[in-house]
Amino acid sequence: MAIEIGGPEDPRRKIIEALKKHPEGLTIQQISNEIGLSRLTTAKYIHELLGAEIITQRKVGRAKLCYLKQQFLQKVSNEEILTELRKRLKKEK
Repeated sequence: MAIEIGGPEDPRRKIIEALKKHPEGLTIQQISNEIGLSRLTTAKYIHELLGAEIITQRKVGRAKLCYLKQQFLQKVSNEEILTELRKRLKKEK
């Protein structure tokens, strides 16, 4: 059974919500702890969001911090962000 993009159980939604709550940035491990998934599974979805240019990453020492891009921090709802993600994923196919 596939998880619908943007559905309530979609890990991408949970990652976006976590990054909205933490504009200072989070590591993949911190995100995985917050959303309750393994680090490897979280990394998979992080890379998908990076490819769709929804989030960005910056190296700080040995850590890579993830941030929701500024244009998406301004969005009122997660639905707008997830709609943009759907559009960008369709372009890649």
